[in-house]
Amino acid sequence: MEIYLVRHGAAYEKEEDAERHLNKNGVNQSHLTGKALKRLDIQLDLIVSSPKSRARQTAEIIAEEVGYLRDDIKVTETLVPTAHTQDTISYLNNFADVERIMLAGHLPLLGHLASELLINTPQISFYFEPGAACYINTEQPHSFSGDFRWFLTPEQLGIIAQTSNT
Repeated sequence: MEIYLVRHGAAYEKEEDAERHLNKNGVNQSHLTGKALKRLDIQLDLIVSSPKSRARQTAEIIAEEVGYLRDDIKVTETLVPTAHTQDTISYLNNFADVERIMLAGHLPLLGHLASELLINTPQISFYFEPGAACYINTEQPHSFSGDFRWFLTPEQLGIIAQTSNT
């Protein structure tokens, strides 16, 4: 299973927007992430999002860019910032037949989940800046033997998205 972990794009602070929607930069980051994934020829079989607005918006924009149907995005509480990694992994095991899955979520969960998938402990946390993406390949989420393939910052994703094919 190819697992693509994507932290939501930059969002308004809670004082500006209680639901913390994506700000203009976050919308742009999400478009560039989607374009970069498309340029890398990543064809997602499933997109799953946290129910929080900034993650949902990120998932929806990426879905649009890669040609994934917005109505097919799954939403789960197991991707909220404070979710337990074991709950997220249990949820992922429902999709054992899915080859390529993208998860749109938050810190600290995504950092702990990357660690859990790679080394069987959430004690080491990867830092994802808003708009960053990570690719981990694993036999099954519960196997805890994933291969770290890449981690890209929003700036790197932007360069990939804007690179021509010539």
